Amino acid sequence: MSTDSMTIPASPPKSPGQEFALGTVHALPIVAGAIPFGFLLGSLAAKAGLSAIDMGLMSALVFAGSSQFVAVELLGKGSAGLAVVGAILLVNLRHLLMGATLAPRFRGVPAARAGLALFFMTDEQWALSLRRGPGLTLAYWYGVGLTLYLAWLASTVAGTLAGALIADPAAWGLDFTFIAVFLCLLAGFWRGVGSLPPWLASAAAALAVHALSPGGTWHILAGALAGGAVAGWQGRGQGKERASDA
Repeated sequence: MSTDSMTIPASPPKSPGQEFALGTVHALPIVAGAIPFGFLLGSLAAKAGLSAIDMGLMSALVFAGSSQFVAVELLGKGSAGLAVVGAILLVNLRHLLMGATLAPRFRGVPAARAGLALFFMTDEQWALSLRRGPGLTLAYWYGVGLTLYLAWLASTVAGTLAGALIADPAAWGLDFTFIAVFLCLLAGFWRGVGSLPPWLASAAAALAVHALSPGGTWHILAGALAGGAVAGWQGRGQGKERASDA
């Protein structure tokens, strides 16, 4: 028997429509966690004095859950607009690191198209895209991104409209959905004990900075930088090992 006859045929490439549908399906479990999280944000926004239109515009233009929570909290305290914008930018600085890891996946995509696609980048979108690997396509990306975007927009507006009906959103446990979603995403990146050093470094840095500045948002950036630095150091070490074995 020849070796050619033993070759396993490659699966045929999926059409853009199939890729989009696959992205939508993969986003649905995240949507299940994002909806109560968005509802909680909308409820808090209503108590901070924001209308459903205000919340809708924020979700449509910012589309970043953690920074929107910070913005709503600051607006509720009467903070100035520049302080709110600065806090949003600070929290979202981690997207620079996330976008850098996706650069190989967007190689060859025109800058304008890549920029538009990256508008939909969230932590969940980023995690699913990395797990997709080199097979990531723009159609899959938009399948995930648009599904999350529409679910987030609808849930935050609905939460704002129903805000007056919920006296204490935390009593319903809605605030834990944010933690649960990220724990599930984290579990998907587990590759054995070698995965622990970046996670531990990120957690240690975030906790340390939060202890020094409990009311700020610098701990988010600190955790991202520490985890990324350790992961980069690990990658360099593995690259040297492969080079020495060659």
